Amino acid sequence: MISKVQELYTEVESFEIKDKETLETFRLNYFAKKGKVNDLFAEFRNVPAEEKKQFGVELNKLKTFVEEKFREGNALVENLEDATDDIGFDLTLPSIPEELGTRHPLSVVRERMVEIFNRIGFDLSEGPEIEDDFHNFTALNFPPDHPAREMQDTFFIEKDPDIALRTHTSSVQVRVMENQEPPIRTLSPGRVFRNEAISARAHCVFHQLEGLYIDKNVSFADLKDTLYYFVKEMFGEDIKLRFRPSYFPFTEPSAEIDITCLLCKGKGCNVCKGAGWVEIGGAGMVDPNVLKNAGIDPNVYSGFAFGMGLERITMLKYQIKDLRLFTENDVRFLRQFKTLG
Repeated sequence: MISKVQELYTEVESFEIKDKETLETFRLNYFAKKGKVNDLFAEFRNVPAEEKKQFGVELNKLKTFVEEKFREGNALVENLEDATDDIGFDLTLPSIPEELGTRHPLSVVRERMVEIFNRIGFDLSEGPEIEDDFHNFTALNFPPDHPAREMQDTFFIEKDPDIALRTHTSSVQVRVMENQEPPIRTLSPGRVFRNEAISARAHCVFHQLEGLYIDKNVSFADLKDTLYYFVKEMFGEDIKLRFRPSYFPFTEPSAEIDITCLLCKGKGCNVCKGAGWVEIGGAGMVDPNVLKNAGIDPNVYSGFAFGMGLERITMLKYQIKDLRLFTENDVRFLRQFKTLG
């Protein structure tokens, strides 16, 4: 068997690679999977035990030699082709520019918002888009007869038990509270679904970014300071913020968040309907019932929550007047945001 290896070594050594055709012949005879070298490896099991060691050494030397000769032959053929190849075009012509793609404006704004809240300790949390009644409604203190539980507001997948496409990312916050001991400081960005007619100001699919902070002695002042910080970082130092009393099932007290209209700078225009203010979201102190439902003692802990629509923030920041543009994938619209990436 060892003599077979030596004979093949001599055969490989005498093989002359001249061009692409002889290189391919060499590859098929010796280097390919069904070549002579692999055939010898297959016969290894038939070698007497006392010869296996020497046979293995010689066979590995042969394999290394074949691989090296193939590499040298391949380099030779490539050099020959480079020397004889007719280029066939003018090398002095300018190249065809390749345009880089752009990030979607919603992605840019989402990353910016996450970055701002990351600086003050908020981490990220995610949850399922298909949600059960408890996490989407019951745990968040929605009463059984609340309009949001009706089919005209929510996309239900199953009834009894109710399974629906989530209507807000607050359901993610419930899951975080169930599985994490306070202090909790988390952001829940994601896609949500509501049974609404599509128009310039509304869509059945949109994006939210909600925040939650749970700890001992958290107050409404902490909520206000957090949102003041966000607005200044996101929109600029000259933007003002105000809170209007409101109602949400999962917070008490609750407030709507308004900022100075970015188009008229508070002077009044068609967008803000002359008020000088535009709404960016809602906020409030987490209702004690929500804390109880998630297994957190409201006598020990308190917290605040806030939520904003990514589409609303993006429309305000870049003065986009039709929400449908975000989902139509019109490249003429998307190319305007190339510099944002």
